[in-house]
Amino acid sequence: MKMDHDHMEHEQMDHSMMNHGGMDHSHMHHGMSGMEHIGNLKLKVVVSFILGIPILLMAPMMGAELPFQFTFTGSSWVVLALSTILFFYGGWPFIGGAYEELKQKKPAMMTLIAMGISVAYFYSVYAVINNDLLGRHPHVMDFFFELASLIIIMLLGHWIEMNSVMKAGSALDQLSKLVPDVAHVLHEDNQIHDMPVASLQQEMTVLVRAGESIPADGVIEDGSSHVDESLVTGESRKVAKQIGDQVIGGTINGDGTLTIKVTQEQGKGFLAQVSELVMNAQSAKSRAENLANKVAGWLFYAALTVGIVAFLIWLPTSGLSKAASILVTVLVIACPHALGLAIPLVVSRSTSIAAMKGLLIRDRDSLENAQKIEYVLMDKTGTLTEGVFEVTAIKSLTDNMSKDEVSALFAGLEQNSSHPIAQSIVDYVAAKGITATKFTDVETVKGVGMQGTYEGTKYMIVNRKYLEQNQINFAQVEYDQLAGQGLSVSFLIAQNEVLGIIGVGDKIKESTKAFIKQLKNRNLIPVMLTGDNATAAKIVADQIGVTEFKAELLPDDKQKIVAQYQAAGHRVMMVGDGVNDAPALALADIGVAIGAGTDVAIDAADVILVKSNPTDILNFLDLAKATNKKMVENLWWGAGYNILALPLAAGVLAPIGFILNPAVGAVLMSLSTVIVAVNAMALKVKTNN
Repeated sequence: MKMDHDHMEHEQMDHSMMNHGGMDHSHMHHGMSGMEHIGNLKLKVVVSFILGIPILLMAPMMGAELPFQFTFTGSSWVVLALSTILFFYGGWPFIGGAYEELKQKKPAMMTLIAMGISVAYFYSVYAVINNDLLGRHPHVMDFFFELASLIIIMLLGHWIEMNSVMKAGSALDQLSKLVPDVAHVLHEDNQIHDMPVASLQQEMTVLVRAGESIPADGVIEDGSSHVDESLVTGESRKVAKQIGDQVIGGTINGDGTLTIKVTQEQGKGFLAQVSELVMNAQSAKSRAENLANKVAGWLFYAALTVGIVAFLIWLPTSGLSKAASILVTVLVIACPHALGLAIPLVVSRSTSIAAMKGLLIRDRDSLENAQKIEYVLMDKTGTLTEGVFEVTAIKSLTDNMSKDEVSALFAGLEQNSSHPIAQSIVDYVAAKGITATKFTDVETVKGVGMQGTYEGTKYMIVNRKYLEQNQINFAQVEYDQLAGQGLSVSFLIAQNEVLGIIGVGDKIKESTKAFIKQLKNRNLIPVMLTGDNATAAKIVADQIGVTEFKAELLPDDKQKIVAQYQAAGHRVMMVGDGVNDAPALALADIGVAIGAGTDVAIDAADVILVKSNPTDILNFLDLAKATNKKMVENLWWGAGYNILALPLAAGVLAPIGFILNPAVGAVLMSLSTVIVAVNAMALKVKTNN
């Protein structure tokens, strides 16, 4: 990252103000609008479980009475009443989800569950009327036990997943929090009146005091300050602002007081544009249909086909009652008890392991999408670099002064500035045990740097441009060497003589080079994204081993780049930390947020790196691979039961005298559920160092 002082604010402003140097739960949400919060979901699970216990105790399991079951006169009506409440309370979300799937002509898990519970409920209502009200014989078998167990298990599976996967936060809510509620509006009579930010209009003048959030995009009419734009850009350094400079609503004013003319009315500023980008990205993000939904869709068609064929075959030979009973049995047996837990249990185990490895997985679809990723797009500052400025070199350029003396002079002038780069110089010198020189008459030289007096001699910190304009000779070789490393370079001068040179840069993370190498070893293509100019970007890219990079990017360019890769048919992972990264994080097939980044970026992402270490992406990829393997295994165990039970329940072996007893089918169902649970707990992953 080449940022010599003439590239930065030394050219433009005073030194004190410079930039120095299982089930697809997304489908479930269609019918579960009231369950999107974990608290509501937990309540639904608890209430359904309470309703389900007496049903399970009084209703036979597919016609077979269990040892713990009991009945009494009228118990069937009690079961019917409780089942009706359970069906409409606990089961309605699945019916709503099925409606959305069918409307999109993509029947999947919700449709399969809705079919099972609906058939079980309405046929059981018929059974109670037939057996207890009309007193007909033979008795018709009811499926209240299966209805209750399926609803409880499916809700429980969803709660397990929601409890283990972080609840999707709202990046849009976080964006709105950046802007203050009230603005100090300056009227023509110089009186200040507070008014809601939402009421601000163009051409209004607002006063922003030290430490306050800037209420709207505008231009500074009076005052100067350092503005913290890290919430927007992800860059840690504050940006110097003076009269005529533009400011962004939501950024934080430093220690100065600013008078700002509003240039954008509410709803049209930078943050509003980012909000729109995030919203569009989230709605346009096309998630591949996950494996559990595919399997559920296949089972839906398989169960429906097998059931109808069996009904048509049995109808002429055994009558309507027998044919209907077999049809219902087939459709109920198809209910995915094990399938409903196959994915949530693996996800629960996977997210638990991820948390121990410094990963927070917000969207479990990212675990499935990980194996399809081709490109890893990464924001530079804060992701590949530390995002913290650090002194790389200080050199004396005169025989009359040692390196320590030069260091003391640099720190003596810089300690009068609160800018992060200045502070990094002061901290560096202090860490070396060197006492900063005590200057007098310290002041800022606009467009140049700092100056001060020590023992009667005036010293200055300047940039290359100042030296060239004043025809002062400087060490070109040393300058080129430091600038070539992407460092911000300053000079110390006295009496038109260059005494020392200093290089300050954003340090590349120690793990970055090895991380890039391992990405390449996995046949993934790393791409660096940065707002730096192309020359500075290439320097960093060469240092870390990245061959593809995009430079001079504006805030919305990253999202466009993600979209371009996707339009070319590529699967993309985006890694970033700033508000300007949020749209790209939301649109990418997998969005990965650096844990030290902004809340907006974190809420727009699918995965969060708690330790802010990009190497943890490798742990995520390994975990995703192992998780996918377990998901496939569990889906085979869950679906395998159906593959075996459906044709047997339909009577495919009836010619040799064998039809699957529904009670045996229930036992097989329970067994597959246990196997799925044990297999999920066996998930283990090694950690990348």
